[in-house]
Amino acid sequence: MIPQRYGPLLFSLILSGLMSLLVSGISTYRAAGLAPDFPGLWCGAWLMAWLFAFPAVLLVTPVARRVVGWLVGQG
Repeated sequence: MIPQRYGPLLFSLILSGLMSLLVSGISTYRAAGLAPDFPGLWCGAWLMAWLFAFPAVLLVTPVARRVVGWLVGQG
């Protein structure tokens, strides 16, 4: 079992992985269609996207929380 203190980091890892998987899949499909090499193109695009998405989620999450708090009247 993973210690609870790593929960936010694990959440960011999973969220960034899934979001980059979906977005890179859509982008790759739009750019290349269902070409025979689609799975390889998608995988390469996803790994590159995840490389940037994970740190971005870590950096943007506190800002997004503050903005949401402000928008709902808690900040």
